[in-house]
Amino acid sequence: MADKKVVAIDIGGTAIKSGMWNGRTLEEIKETETLAAQGGKALMERVKGIISSYGEGFDAIGISTAGEVNTNDGSIYYANSNIPGYTGMPVKKIMEETFHVPTAVENDVNAAALGELRAGAAKGCNDFLCLTYGTGVGGSIVIDGKVYQGASFSAGSFGGIVIHPEEKKGTDSLEGCYERCASTTGLVKRAKTVDASLDNGKKIFAAKDRPEVKVQIDAWIDDICTGLVTLTTIFNPSRIILGGGVMAQEYVLSEVNRRVKEQIAPGLRKVEIVPAKLANTAGMMGAVSLAEKLLA
Repeated sequence: MADKKVVAIDIGGTAIKSGMWNGRTLEEIKETETLAAQGGKALMERVKGIISSYGEGFDAIGISTAGEVNTNDGSIYYANSNIPGYTGMPVKKIMEETFHVPTAVENDVNAAALGELRAGAAKGCNDFLCLTYGTGVGGSIVIDGKVYQGASFSAGSFGGIVIHPEEKKGTDSLEGCYERCASTTGLVKRAKTVDASLDNGKKIFAAKDRPEVKVQIDAWIDDICTGLVTLTTIFNPSRIILGGGVMAQEYVLSEVNRRVKEQIAPGLRKVEIVPAKLANTAGMMGAVSLAEKLLA
């Protein structure tokens, strides 16, 4: 594939990252505002404009996107209200009819997992889980080098795991769930109970030597571990890759490793829990891998 060029697009809630894969490396990397509130149709026009900016000499398009993707036809199976009118959008069809090249479309967390498999923390490991912690918690299951999609393209929605059943009132599907408790949003919510100025991860970890702040960080890490112990028990993966800016904190990673290993059965303790390596390019690299398969 050294001579094949792929335009890679990574559609996030706030920014669209793009680049040109020249067969060896990603070049001409750009970032454009998503302007998600303008809706799915406007987003597709924006993506078409970005792809057009790379000229005409490319062989395929790879798209990583927010939302659940029907990988059979490259449409959006479900997207939440952050991008109005995106559910049902035939992304693959739109791009192939516009640019006349094969187009691969995948969910952003799944694409990031495939990027890590290609050139990051999962290289050489065909069976692993990938989780990202940010506004929410995203997940991906890779078995034998392929993403496990589930019956309705929703496998890996680890944010819905109930870890605090006592908080469930029956009206909100995410009450007491991993998404609310183990995300960076969950950490900020905890920290603000002791100091309202601690409104992001950087500020919280800068204040971690304050005993009352450390108590909140440790309780949040416990919630992360509860989910990971459950997932390790179900999947028995050889590796778990943790992404999201907050996972760059050495204290978080070392404590997660220590506590999970203490809590799981001896036969599961070979699992490696490691940070993601590719950061902002993971989704694009995964999209490139999928697009290249269409050219094979």
